[in-house]
Formats: sequence, C-alpha cells, structure tokens
Amino acid sequence: MKIAVAGIGYVGLSNAILLAQHNEVYVVDIMAEKVQKINQRKSPIIDVEIEEYLATKDLNLTATLEAKEAYEGADFVIVSTPTNYDLEKKYFDVSSVKDVIEAVIQINPQTNIIIKSTVPVGFTENVIAEYPKGNIFFSPEFLREGRALYDNLYPSRIIVGGELEDESKLASAQKFVELLKEGAIKEDIPTLFINSTEAEAVKLFSNTYLALRVSFFNELDTYAELKGLNTKQIIEGIGLDPRIGGHYNNPSFGYGGYCLPKDTKQMLANYDDVPQNIIAAIVDANDTRKDFVAQRIIEKKPNIVGIYRLTMKTDSDNFRQSSIQGVMKRIQEQGIEIVIYEPALKEAVFSNSKVINDLEDFKQMSDVIIANRYSEEIEDVLEKVYTRDLYFRD
Repeated sequence: MKIAVAGIGYVGLSNAILLAQHNEVYVVDIMAEKVQKINQRKSPIIDVEIEEYLATKDLNLTATLEAKEAYEGADFVIVSTPTNYDLEKKYFDVSSVKDVIEAVIQINPQTNIIIKSTVPVGFTENVIAEYPKGNIFFSPEFLREGRALYDNLYPSRIIVGGELEDESKLASAQKFVELLKEGAIKEDIPTLFINSTEAEAVKLFSNTYLALRVSFFNELDTYAELKGLNTKQIIEGIGLDPRIGGHYNNPSFGYGGYCLPKDTKQMLANYDDVPQNIIAAIVDANDTRKDFVAQRIIEKKPNIVGIYRLTMKTDSDNFRQSSIQGVMKRIQEQGIEIVIYEPALKEAVFSNSKVINDLEDFKQMSDVIIANRYSEEIEDVLEKVYTRDLYFRD
C-alpha cells in the first residue's frame, strides 16, 4: 500500500517510519535539507528511536520535494504540517493544512486524507463541507518531543474522527487504524472511532489538561519555595493518592514547547462564548510562573546570567516557545546581561544575547546559571545553578 505524509516534523516523520516498515511511504516537505537527510537515512530531528530506525531498519521510505510524486496513487495521505497559533486572529494558522488538502484532491481525489496537524474544533467538519467528495478524517496525535516514534510504537490510544456513519468511510478509518497497529509494538491498543469535531476536542482538551497539571505542580512549588517547605516531600505525599499518581509532576519554569502553549490558547479561544474560569487560569498561570522564576533570579543581583539550554526537554533539539525563553526575556528587561549555552544553536547571537559555545567558559562567566532541566554537565557548578527540576526527568 502506498502512503504519503506531508510535513517532516516529529508527527510526520514518526508516522512515516512506523508505516514504512510494511508499506511504501513517501514523505514530502518544502525543505530540501530535511529531504536529503532522510534519503541518506539520517534524522533531521533529535529522537533516539527515529535515528535508530532510519539507520538500522529496512524501511520502504522515500523523501521528496515533489507533491505529485508523493500523492499520486497514494491510498492514504497524512497531513502533518505546522499550525502555529496566530495571536492576532486567536486561531491556528491552518493555511498549510488547507494547501495540502487542496493539492491532494487535485492530484488524487479518491484517496483518504488523514489530518494529524492540530486544528481548531470544527475545522475538519468545515473542510469536509468544502470538499464533499473527498474522504477526509481527523486523527489526533499524542506524541512527546524526543519520544515521537516511541509513542507511535507504544501508543496510549488511536482515535479517528470523520463521517463514520458512511460505511465506506468507516471502512477506510478502520483500515488506517490497522496500518498503525501493524507497525506498532504494543498490542491491545485502545481504539476509538468518533466524529471529527469530537476528535479535535479530545486533542485540545488532552493538552490543556496536561498544561493544567504542569501549572498545578508549579504553583505548589512556588508556594513551597517561598514558605521554605520541601516541594519533593509534598509532591510525593500527594502522589500516593491513586487518583493523582506520581507522574507528570516535576516542577519546571512553565509549560512550553510546540504544542501546549498554542493548544491552550486555541482552547481558550474556543471558549469565547462559553462560561469558563479554569481554561483562562491555565494560560495566566504559565505567565505567573515565569514572572516568579525571573524575580527569584533578579533578587540575586547577578551581573551575568547564564541560560543553560533553550530546549524544553532532554534529548530534544526543539526550543520553540520554551519556557526558559520567557524567563530570559523578563531578566533582560531588567538590564541584566544574558549569555546562552545551547549546542543546537548555530548563531553567535540569539535574542540579543551572546551564544557561548564553550561550556567551561560559559560556567566561568555566569554568576547564576538557570536550567529548566538538570544535567550532569553542570553538576560541578551546582552552587551557581537555579533549577526547579526535582526528579531529573521530563
């Protein structure tokens, strides 16, 4: 079976590799460097499993810049292009998704289009109405940066939304699920076939709940730090309640990365005419946490503050919307000099701050080093380090 994937990011590439174990898969992107790396069996993103599978597995995987080559004759086309949040419109920028759908329908109108990009609630239903002869579905992804392929090999659940009262479309949705399960290692994967709009809501509500959980434990940590309490002991006591559990509870400088900031804002926008308190509080809490962390650093009166890594997570090269950048900007506004250690950066200057490539020089010149996540690299200067990472994970 031929499958095409539009967009070579965490979502697109992990799905492509999963499916290329048993199918002919084409990934299409506008960035030649990404296409070249994949065809050389090198990963354009940092993910241990993706790197291993590309290097060692026999994958029927081809990357291309040509949409027609990818879409023509494909039984399924997965759309995984970026949908950044537009602050002015208060809406995801879904233009890339629409462009792909239009191109696919022109080239291969009979194929099944699976939207995996995160979209506003109601988007897929509107697209279906615009292209009534198309076979269009929405299937949310639940992937972590740096663990994208792992989360496809061992998925928590598979959900497909669409006009499933139509037997032929239901059969297509079921076939797509079979393809995902065929490539997965985990067995007995929970599967749900629902309406596309409800599937979109599942994605946004899931990420908003995760952001809520991050915000809760961060505010617990803020309280404990100011009151001189042991945050870890409090969290461990709370986590013994099985309804709460001991997971996703490690304090940080706030939720960040590509998904949670934009998804929570889109969720809040979807509540425009719906009564709510919690959703707005989640968005506001993230700013409050960054304000608090920045103030703790400013109170130390440093001449130079070192930013150790801009990335959100260990084993990731992504620092889009990373929480530490919000802290950094607040410190800069007070006229304090910032230097950055970030191996993933090629630039000499980032956000008006010097990038220091030598770690030892970085340690020596920094009066205070702030790190969203601990690393053994900075263990020798722990007296300088400010972090709220209690469990050295997540």
